[in-house]
Amino acid sequence: MIRYLSSCELSHFPKLQKTMFRDRAAQFVKRLGWSISVNDDGEERDQYDILNPTYVIWENRDGSHGGSMRFLPTTGRTMVEEHFLHLTGGVAFKSPKVWECTRFCLAPGAGANVAPALMLGGMELGLGLGLKQAIGVFDTRMTRIYRRLGWPPNVLGTEGAGRAAISAGIWNYDRMLRPGLLQRAGIPSELSSAWFERSYEGMSELAEAV
Repeated sequence: MIRYLSSCELSHFPKLQKTMFRDRAAQFVKRLGWSISVNDDGEERDQYDILNPTYVIWENRDGSHGGSMRFLPTTGRTMVEEHFLHLTGGVAFKSPKVWECTRFCLAPGAGANVAPALMLGGMELGLGLGLKQAIGVFDTRMTRIYRRLGWPPNVLGTEGAGRAAISAGIWNYDRMLRPGLLQRAGIPSELSSAWFERSYEGMSELAEAV
């Protein structure tokens, strides 16, 4: 199932929380070789995880993490503004209608449905909160994968080449894309809506803010 949780809410799901941060370490540090910190518990956390982000998480049947993304409003601190503004041509995105998406992560051995389910979850979050766009930085190789998943970004800028290339991009929230995302994820529309609505009460303050 898809869960939409603030970092405060995430603490009520200890297994989900622990496995998510450990899977982030497995993907970003062990597999991709990023020079980022891993704590003594084998978890990858950074300075943005303490800003009460919203996580879109695929939860496995046993309560463990299957995949996730992290969202922060661009009205506050963001990774794009503080580290990758050169990829946007120096343009800072500051709007309650634009949120940053980072740390797209799949657990080792994640099923083929998890990536499209996360894309669907990102769309449900934006549509449900009345957002216009999401912005993020990603390995340029992911552009083709996002296109295959049915929701490609508009690339703002790229640096590097080959496997080292990274890009910044904008995803436009568009209700017309939702049916295709539902189909790719293999999730009925009513069920996807119910998962979001179940979490919506806990996110009421965020909804009012936008």
